[in-house]
Amino acid sequence: MKLKSLIKDLGPGLVVAATGVGAGDLVAASVGGAHFSYVILWSAVLGAILKYTLNEGIARWQLASGRSMIEAWKSYFPSWVSYYFLAYLVIWSFIVGAALSGACGLAAHAIFPQLSVAQWGIIHAVLALVLVLYFKYQFFERIMKVMIGLMFVFVIFTTLISQPDWSLVIKGIIIPKIPKGSIWLILGIIGGVGGSVTLLSYGYWIKERKWENSSFLPKVKIDLAVAYVLTGLFGVAIMITAAQIQPEVVNGNGMVLSLADKIGENSGQVGKWIFLLGFWGAVFSSMLGVWQGVPFLFADFMKTRKTTITKSSNEPAELNKEKSYKYFLFFIALTPLILLFFQKPVWIIIAYAVTGSMFMPFLAFTLFWLNNRKNEVLKNSIPINILLIIAFGLFSVLMGMKLWEYV
Repeated sequence: MKLKSLIKDLGPGLVVAATGVGAGDLVAASVGGAHFSYVILWSAVLGAILKYTLNEGIARWQLASGRSMIEAWKSYFPSWVSYYFLAYLVIWSFIVGAALSGACGLAAHAIFPQLSVAQWGIIHAVLALVLVLYFKYQFFERIMKVMIGLMFVFVIFTTLISQPDWSLVIKGIIIPKIPKGSIWLILGIIGGVGGSVTLLSYGYWIKERKWENSSFLPKVKIDLAVAYVLTGLFGVAIMITAAQIQPEVVNGNGMVLSLADKIGENSGQVGKWIFLLGFWGAVFSSMLGVWQGVPFLFADFMKTRKTTITKSSNEPAELNKEKSYKYFLFFIALTPLILLFFQKPVWIIIAYAVTGSMFMPFLAFTLFWLNNRKNEVLKNSIPINILLIIAFGLFSVLMGMKLWEYV
């Protein structure tokens, strides 16, 4: 009975897990597994731990203060910080919207090739738009729980079918090693596992559950712990599976089909189709989470920019009804579809890389500073502060790498 009650209580964290595991995570983990086998499995685990730390800090700040991160940036930072985030949010949403539509199109086309990748991408984008627009959060959460269940079966299946050397797997998880030429890929895996901007959506999803004060912190910790255990398992499983294929075939569209074919060789056509179905579940659940959660950020920004903030009054139900929420939902779902037919403009890619590289270290710094304030409740513990410092350092290195590419 306790287990049943626990599963029932889980929700926003599972939504975060399903949202955070997208096409980018699949590519990064697949490339890592194909090039370095089991040696850098630890990087997926570390990425999940760091993302848990950041998300737990976001939730703890909100439960203690009653304010979202959008409100915190307005209250405690210069005004340009909020506008920088707005610019990044718009660019990020456009690029990620196109990437998710393309990934969903690719997954569906591999299963039902009668329609093109672009056609399937449009169908998925519109379907996700309708589901978010016309159904309440409770229905959305149920869908995401089904999706995460599908992904979990996929994780277990792909791992077992690949028949790994379990002693090497355990060694790769618990003993950090950095093979020659792997450092940038390791940093990419750590940064890619578990999402980025979508971490901020968790604060709105826990409000939907009416988790609104510090008494809910134990429940939030369990919720997020389960979420990031699943996230870490998913990353590790993809790397184990990808270790069985040649590095040169792990790129873009070839990555998905090569993994599917390899699994088909080991387990027959049933295994291949289970893999493709799991891949589809991963990318479509990510699309649903982004479509539902990210417009909250824009609506929150638009509503708070004209108000004096004392304590949060932006209940999710109200934000869902804001015109700004619906406008941004249509923006993220429909406008990126043009990139399914054309190459991404270079200036958008550069702007996305430069603005995005700054977000994760800034978030780590924000949580370190806000959650150590003397006048706030539920301060960071020493281990949390250490992990935030590590996150700031690693994501700052990633920022430097990105900026260097465009100097």
